[in-house]
Amino acid sequence: MISKGCEQCAVGGKMVLFVYGYCDQRDCFYCPLGENRKNVTQVYANERPVEDDGDIIEEARRMDALGSSITGGEPQEVLERTCRYISLLKEEFGADHHTHLYTGITGGRENMRRLAEAGLDEIRFHPPLELWGDLHGTEWEEILHVAREEGITPAFEIPGIRAEPEFLQFLDEGAADFCNINEFEMSDGNYRRMQEEGFELKEDHMSAVEGSHDILERMGDHEKVYFCTSVFKDAAQHRSRLKRMARNVRREFDEITDDGTIVYGKTWETEARLEELGVPEEFYTVKPDHVELAWWLLEEMIEDGDLDEGEIVEQYPTYDGTVVERTPLA
Repeated sequence: MISKGCEQCAVGGKMVLFVYGYCDQRDCFYCPLGENRKNVTQVYANERPVEDDGDIIEEARRMDALGSSITGGEPQEVLERTCRYISLLKEEFGADHHTHLYTGITGGRENMRRLAEAGLDEIRFHPPLELWGDLHGTEWEEILHVAREEGITPAFEIPGIRAEPEFLQFLDEGAADFCNINEFEMSDGNYRRMQEEGFELKEDHMSAVEGSHDILERMGDHEKVYFCTSVFKDAAQHRSRLKRMARNVRREFDEITDDGTIVYGKTWETEARLEELGVPEEFYTVKPDHVELAWWLLEEMIEDGDLDEGEIVEQYPTYDGTVVERTPLA
């Protein structure tokens, strides 16, 4: 049985709260952060830049968030900010709004106490790669027990670089509740350095690293080890989150695709012309320099010669509204 945080991720119910782009502990060659997030202080709720607390609440409502994952950079390096946001989410959405945090440092008891008081439910530790296999008897073992004592569920979340039996030992000893292994991936942020380290993309795959699945042969049979593939992240987590958003923000005339994008028509005709053609008000929205309307209605009117031109637009339902495709109609 997977953790509550993972259950919510699987259905696209977790808002991603990026609180800080710096991580001063080490410079991991496999860090996937893109240049727009690395070494920045800007906070993001999903794709939305956060200027005030209201932006976080609005974004959570936009997707009907079941919970939030706190990430960076290193969230513990801005502990006051991190705790304030966790408290904000708990106060607004209640104790059932599940929060988990990713961290690459131990932090110590005081940090665990403050995070617990803020309402953090689960903490996922990522120890430095060079320490894998030698974690027992160190602060990394101690912090698992400290977190639990303070009321936070301790776990590991690691990239699938190599199989490391020591993580299984921590699970069997009861120190950690579970260990998530993310399929090892190459991204725009780490591609060059990953190649320098000798890693290559899996054939016919956009991001997965060759050989990452091999880790399952030594660790994947454990009931508390969960392997999260890049395909699952895209097909299940990301797509499900988009669908949740799309259902909330769609207009009467928007169509939601299986990928969670929104499709509508766009024309530069006037509102008066649409009224003249008898288009019901609920089937269009007037913008400053164009009109958006049901794509199928636009297509029909252009085919019948009632309108001269337009386009079908497919875009993400996210705050930034990235356009996926435009199809001209004339």
